Amino acid sequence: MLLIGISFLAKAQDKKEIRKAVKLHKRAVYLKDGWIRDPYIYLCGDGFYYLTGTTPTYGDAREAGDPYNLGLDHVSRKMGLKPSIVGYQIRVWRSPDLAEWEYLGEPFSLEKGYWAQQFPDAFLNKSKKNWLLWAPEMYQVDGKWVFVHTSPEPVGNGANLIIADHADKNDSFTFPMGDDMRNKHDPSLFRDDDGTWYLTWGNTEIAPLKPGFLGLAANPVHIDPSDRSIGHEGATIRKIGKKYVLFGTAWSTDDSRKGSYNLYYCTADQITGPYSERRFVGRFLGHGTPFQDKKGKWWCTAFFNGNIAPVSKVGIQNRDLSETAQTINEQGTTIVPLEIKIGKNGDIYIRAIDPAYAVPGPDEAQKFHP
Repeated sequence: MLLIGISFLAKAQDKKEIRKAVKLHKRAVYLKDGWIRDPYIYLCGDGFYYLTGTTPTYGDAREAGDPYNLGLDHVSRKMGLKPSIVGYQIRVWRSPDLAEWEYLGEPFSLEKGYWAQQFPDAFLNKSKKNWLLWAPEMYQVDGKWVFVHTSPEPVGNGANLIIADHADKNDSFTFPMGDDMRNKHDPSLFRDDDGTWYLTWGNTEIAPLKPGFLGLAANPVHIDPSDRSIGHEGATIRKIGKKYVLFGTAWSTDDSRKGSYNLYYCTADQITGPYSERRFVGRFLGHGTPFQDKKGKWWCTAFFNGNIAPVSKVGIQNRDLSETAQTINEQGTTIVPLEIKIGKNGDIYIRAIDPAYAVPGPDEAQKFHP
């Protein structure tokens, strides 16, 4: 049985190095240390980048003592490791330049959410250490902050869509989607050119939303690449040129927690499809957020997701990782530069630029055309 290896936890790059690397847009940049999964970066109109993700509850001392905690209880139990340190808060940082990060606070906590109102006994009868808030995203809309997240406990499949006044601390919230957010694993929002907001979730369902996020405006439609599933989680949509791009996450081997945690994509002329075949974005980029910096350059977030401590980048392109879940990403938030090209026919090419991320590994189940 493979266990988490002994490793010296790395520190994020020096701020000057980060600024230089962001400007060059050639290699992965280790922005910020600290335990996080599913890091989400949003460039707001106020000039700040906002960072959130799956995190421990603020002040949890276990973060320092167990830096490579898997964050997945069902996997940890099988491997004889410590329980998950995932907490029950949305936590937020912001930066003017992706180098200098300021901690803002916790704008939302599960006990203040919609499902705590609907099922208070579920919260009373389960210890807070078993409350879990996963994969939050945040958007500024009409002067308000809109947050989405998924949650398996204490109310199963209890995702929330939250509207609040602030990105740091809030005393009141509205939950306009109500029961419509139940069973929405890994929800993500996308605003189309005509102002319509869409919700994606699962693998992958999509539906337009009513104005004000007051529920689904139509029945959901299932979308996928033409040749296979996009993956199993972390789906999100961007529009690049005239194409809709569906991103999704899967393990390279198509076997859970074996190989590398990768990001894939497909394209379509209409948001509901039909979509192209599944294509490769990058190795070790699973559940990453594609975003543009202030210069318009594209990046994707990346994070530690492995059953052992991070492996060396040396020779990684030719290394078979199929024995267990492995990654080159350190614990914390990394961003990886993306090359995005629009072809003469309008189709989109997307690929990680850093060579350590750019090539499918020998353990990749899908065979990609050059």
